[in-house]
Amino acid sequence: MKDSINAMGGSLIKLVQGIAIGAVATMLVGFSFGGWVTGGTARKTAERDAKYATIAALAPICVDKFENNADAATNLSTLKKISLWQQASFIEKGGWATMPGASEADMGVAQACAELLGHVKVVSEQ
Repeated sequence: MKDSINAMGGSLIKLVQGIAIGAVATMLVGFSFGGWVTGGTARKTAERDAKYATIAALAPICVDKFENNADAATNLSTLKKISLWQQASFIEKGGWATMPGASEADMGVAQACAELLGHVKVVSEQ
């Protein structure tokens, strides 16, 4: 009986080693090529995606507020004359990126709004 236990002990060690090596190899492949992520990475990705989705949803509202302003043509002409990196600030200061219920403008919405307005033609250009 002792001989069979000793014989089984060697194979038991190899079995445990095989399980450990298999687990490590599975994790390496899963995290490297399988698209596995940790909980923290998944949370950060979800937060980033939610932020971008919110900006994408609110930017057209900003454009609508801009276009329905009494001085829309003048403001659009001014927006097109200033440098790209100042356009978001112009939109923010004009209040068009401040959404209903918010106390201040969102810079991401202002940037997206300025980009969308960059594709609109100024009335005098038509």
